[in-house]
Amino acid sequence: MADKSSSNAYWAANVRLIKICLVIWFVVSFGFGILLRPMLAGIKVGGTDLGFWFAQQGSIIVFLILIFVYAWRMNKLDAEHGVEE
Repeated sequence: MADKSSSNAYWAANVRLIKICLVIWFVVSFGFGILLRPMLAGIKVGGTDLGFWFAQQGSIIVFLILIFVYAWRMNKLDAEHGVEE
């Protein structure tokens, strides 16, 4: 990864991946857990409504999944740009 254009492409892809992960997490935690909670109130999951489940459990589970997806995708991105460990 010697030239500047390759470095810029690598960081652009990295920042794009981070933005996508943050948007997904925001939609799940704030969107489903707070803004859309009244609309999800009629759907029952594990004895409680779906909006409450997203606020308490869903956002954490999605965050953990995003961590693994980010690590997997970054390893792939590193290999594509020749900066793997």
